[in-house]
Formats: sequence, structure tokens, C-alpha cells
Amino acid sequence: MMKKKRVVVILQARMGANRLPGKPLKKVLQKPLLSYQLERLRRCKKVDEIVVATTTSTQDGAIETLCAEEKIPCFRGSEHDVLDRYYRTALKYSADTIVRITGDCPVIDPMIVDRVIGYYQNHQPQCDYVSNSLQRTFPRGLDTEVFSFELLERAAHEAKHPEEREHVTPYFYKHPELFELGSVAQEIDQSDHRWTVDTVEDLDLITKIITTLYPVNPTFNKDDIIKLLEKHPDWKLINAHIMQKKMYQT
Repeated sequence: MMKKKRVVVILQARMGANRLPGKPLKKVLQKPLLSYQLERLRRCKKVDEIVVATTTSTQDGAIETLCAEEKIPCFRGSEHDVLDRYYRTALKYSADTIVRITGDCPVIDPMIVDRVIGYYQNHQPQCDYVSNSLQRTFPRGLDTEVFSFELLERAAHEAKHPEEREHVTPYFYKHPELFELGSVAQEIDQSDHRWTVDTVEDLDLITKIITTLYPVNPTFNKDDIIKLLEKHPDWKLINAHIMQKKMYQT
């Protein structure tokens, strides 16, 4: 009988973001954004463990402290070589399947995370890498990427470009000739929504979403947020002008 592959979410988070320093611990309703994200990821049915991967920078001791309070494992590694940080985290926590989540997605939807994991599992061994952002139809801020430890190990040893080291997965999707890529999309295109937190405007919108929905329904999902924004169309304009930081082009 084949041993079940261990699925580990590795959530990268650090305090030293350029546009909004300290964003993982910004509070809404007296609770850090990272705590909301961890609470939501705990509801994933296909995940065996969640690990926060932060840096060895002194300021990121605050993230390690929060993880201890949340009873979530925390690994501290390179600040700029995030690929190496991911690899070492996966190695320490015996991850067979890695789910990459970034720490600026406090309203991540566990059902969508499970959907991407399920697609990856159902397309083995053909698929090397699966995400819901190759073809963007979901709101930004629900991004989920899934790949094997073997693939991560290969990237850790072969990827040379600084952007490939900093952003972990470009080595996969920038080389479709080397890897079989899988895309999870939905019929309706909601990619014009931005629910990630990278700026003050992003935080403003997320604060409105959480303070409205969380007290009455702490397990709110993507569709609940969409319905809320349909009632308050002006809210969507708060961060509509924010441009996502560009990665390198090949």
C-alpha cells in the first residue's frame, strides 16, 4: 500500500515589506492579519500541517512569537533567498507536497486551496506544478500553488536568476518546456478584485471586509466577499489603482 503523501502549507511572511512594513501583524478587530489567515488555512481538509517560513531578521522575531501563540511551527531562513528558505522548511517538516501561500492574503479561501490541492493530486504523476494564478480568474489574494518536494529540491539547486530565488516558483512556470503545468480556473472572471495586502489602500479594503463579515460569519468565503462588494461597489475602488509589483520578464 502506498504511503500517503504529506501535504504541508508553507506560508511565507516577513515584517520588512517595502510598501507596507509590518503588514502580517497589522490588526483588524484587535487581531493580526496573519492570525486570520492561519485560522482560515486550518479549515483546509487536504492539509496535514501549516508552517510559517519567516526570516532570520531581528524584526521577524515578532512573527515567530505569534506562531508560538497560535501553536503553528515557524522556520526562520534567508530573507532574500526565499527559495532556499522554502526548501529548508520543506526538508525540516518532511513535506511531500508543498502548498505555497504568501502572508499577504488574510482572506484566503480554504475551499479554493483544497480545490487546487485536489487538482494536483488527481493529476499525478502527469502534473508537476498547479496553481490558480497561471490563468487569473480568481481575485488576487486567493493565490495557491502546489508542487512536490522533488520539484522544489530541483529548483533550489538549479534556479540561478535572483527573481527565481526571491519568488520561489518562477523557475517552474517560466520553463514550461521542462515542467508540466496545471491551471485551476473558474468560469467567471473575478480577477479584477484585489484582496491582497501590500499597501495602505489594500489594508483599508480588507479592514472593511473583515469588520463587516467576520463578527457575523467568521467562516465567510469568496462568494460572501463578492456579495458584500456588490452591496458596496465604491469599496472596490479603494485599491483599484494599485498595480501589482512586476517580476522580471524573460
